[in-house]
Amino acid sequence: MPAGPGAATDAPLPEPEELQAAVDAAVAHPWVGTSVGVVVVDQLTGELVAAASPDVPREPASTAKILTAVAALRTLGPDRTVETAVVQEAPGRIVLVAGGDVMLAAGAGDPTATNGRAGLADLADQTARALALAGTTEVALGVDESVFSGPAVSPGWFPTDVSLGFVAPVTPLQVNIAKTREEPYPPRHADPTLHAAGVFATLLGERGITVTGTERRDAPEGAGRIAAVQSAPVRDIAEYVLRTSDNTVSEALGRLVAVEQGLPGSFEGATRAILAEVERLGIDVTGAALADASGLAAGSLLSSQQLVDVLRVASLDPALRTVVVDLPVAGWEGTLGDRFAEGPGRGLVRAKTGSLTGTTSLAGSVVTVQGRELLFAVVADETPPGGQLGPRRVIDALVQQIAGCGCPLP
Repeated sequence: MPAGPGAATDAPLPEPEELQAAVDAAVAHPWVGTSVGVVVVDQLTGELVAAASPDVPREPASTAKILTAVAALRTLGPDRTVETAVVQEAPGRIVLVAGGDVMLAAGAGDPTATNGRAGLADLADQTARALALAGTTEVALGVDESVFSGPAVSPGWFPTDVSLGFVAPVTPLQVNIAKTREEPYPPRHADPTLHAAGVFATLLGERGITVTGTERRDAPEGAGRIAAVQSAPVRDIAEYVLRTSDNTVSEALGRLVAVEQGLPGSFEGATRAILAEVERLGIDVTGAALADASGLAAGSLLSSQQLVDVLRVASLDPALRTVVVDLPVAGWEGTLGDRFAEGPGRGLVRAKTGSLTGTTSLAGSVVTVQGRELLFAVVADETPPGGQLGPRRVIDALVQQIAGCGCPLP
């Protein structure tokens, strides 16, 4: 199996003593607090290069999304798409059947996009044509969201997580991830499904089909499908989750994994399904726990070793390798776009960030100045008050040292 981008299979390993000294200094730094786990391994051989408390479960924050992405690719497959359909249960009665696509476009779909690949305008075009052929100009609209179940908001989320737009209620039918305006963290629609259904009803009206009412109801068995649109493939959705760290999309992806495994499409079903899939990869999940599929809720626990184990298994599996390759690139894109602006890590670190109150984490791959690919995870879950800046500076300095910088810690 080839090493990562820019890596050389015959490049020397860094000196373990030097890296261990750097790890020890980072762990002792007051800015990262008193609970820090670190693991650095060779991607090719799995050889441990440096570590600190590697097996202690800690709050992973959004690095947990690595597990969700791996589970989705394993369970659903990279080419799977999510369908949003319209069925006719009787003359004048149609049901909009949600499949779990939370990135529908309000207008036409964009075949080059991930968010907005499937468009409600395209679905309305197909529906209006089918109804017109049957001579129907007036319908009652039902909305079937039975693919997901349980609460739409996790009890482990703070109320401000929703009100500030960090996540939307997890429903299986959403337009643009339920955003009320186009920015990274805008307020979200309180009921994303009914909002999307309202957009669809308006689109039908513009096409000559009057909608007399909208209600939640399950589509009956045997109802004929008259229209359908498909999301971006799972590989693209997983990449979107890793690069943007979008909590809502990650939660939807986790529920789709659960449904595919025959479990409820709920928080509990998703977390059970993700950990079960990871365990099937041969990874020891002793002590691991997931409170949700995004890492936003309090109560998730993963060790640095488990994060690195998942990364290494993914790096060695052609079907999962994109999980490592699609991580944000330091100094360039996604959640690492404004980090590692200088130094040897720039462009050669690919990692998933994690940020919660009291928790700062980073897990991914780094190509050293000698050209060797290493995998690493750093999780600090008892950081002192003061926000993310201090812990990030220590963690980023450590990763720069792993890459070969040798810069002193701040």
